[in-house]
Amino acid sequence: MSPLDIVLTPRGIRFHGRLVPAAIGRTGITDDKREGDGATPRGCHRITGLLYRPDRLPRPTPWAKAIGPRDLWSDDPTDPSYNQPVTAPHGFSHEALRRPDPLYDLILVTDWNSRPALPGRGSAIFLHIWRSPRYPTAGCIAFRRDHLHWIASRLCPGTTLIVP
Repeated sequence: MSPLDIVLTPRGIRFHGRLVPAAIGRTGITDDKREGDGATPRGCHRITGLLYRPDRLPRPTPWAKAIGPRDLWSDDPTDPSYNQPVTAPHGFSHEALRRPDPLYDLILVTDWNSRPALPGRGSAIFLHIWRSPRYPTAGCIAFRRDHLHWIASRLCPGTTLIVP
């Protein structure tokens, strides 16, 4: 571990010498992640992308990609594009990335269950804005808006997220 890693602790995320409050999956941390189980997967995960809502905030870093009105994420284990970004219309189960609430205004994408995505092992483990302080997620890790902006502005693709 290094100070440049994002490390989940019982009190929040430790990153760049700071401790930032965070919310995790409603069923805690698991070694056996499954689609829809509400758990945050244990392990070392890489940050592979940064997505943002350009209609709600300025580009946070040069490597960030805008979320468009038709951008989705496949969460259907039977979809050949499972656990990948897709575009509407899409004939399989998916999650809209452009939400009416602010949860996905800023998203750090992890490499959880990618290359190749194994059907049913869980999709879309993001770092995103929380619904309310420490309100549990469906498996992602969530933060206060300003804390997520602070984290996003200090990392780069390939930064390691450690969930012990």
